[in-house]
Amino acid sequence: MSDPAKVRRHAERVRELVASVVRSQIKDPRLGMITITDARITADLRDATVFYTVLGDAVAQADTAAALESAKGLLRSTVGKALGLRHSPTLTFVLDDVQDQVKHIDDLLAAARNADAEVQRLAAEANYAGEAQPYRVDDETDEAEETDEADEATDVKDTSRGGETR
Repeated sequence: MSDPAKVRRHAERVRELVASVVRSQIKDPRLGMITITDARITADLRDATVFYTVLGDAVAQADTAAALESAKGLLRSTVGKALGLRHSPTLTFVLDDVQDQVKHIDDLLAAARNADAEVQRLAAEANYAGEAQPYRVDDETDEAEETDEADEATDVKDTSRGGETR
């Protein structure tokens, strides 16, 4: 198994090499407005996955995928020579649907904002079901009960003095 730092460096180098070759050497008319977004390589440096985005509709994405598939041999030999590895990594191209994910997340955030606004609106209009503080006891009745109990405790008969109350 390789060092993780070495694997990251090779993955970054694969991304740069593929982007450079796509920009300068591939002259396929099916190749659309492509951006190489990321590359990942396995720990044994045998398989590389290259992520890309294409500006355009589904037809442009399909055409670009076909162009990349046909240029895979050129890309693999260029990457293998540049990396100087014993085995050139096999390249797999995956359409990176970042825009779709961003749109989906934006829609979810908008729905959450609307739900929060609705909850705040309902909370502002809400009233308590009963009293505002159902467990509160009036302070005046508490003080009166405490003084009555204190008076009863001091009004104990002292039998040693002949039955007087103190």
